[in-house]
Amino acid sequence: MPRLDDHLHYRIVDVSTIKELAARWYPNEFKKAPLKNRTHRALDDIRESIEELRYYRSSIFQR
Repeated sequence: MPRLDDHLHYRIVDVSTIKELAARWYPNEFKKAPLKNRTHRALDDIRESIEELRYYRSSIFQR
């Protein structure tokens, strides 16, 4: 696992927490968030989470 560890940081961003905060604090922006395909495949989940975080960054954190 050393190769994987090279790509990780000790600070992990939890997209689910950001999603929950967006739903409560910014409900209008939350409703516009990209939908997930729910294929439950690891790489698909990772890519969808990255896309979701990009959306929150551009729609909420740019204020």
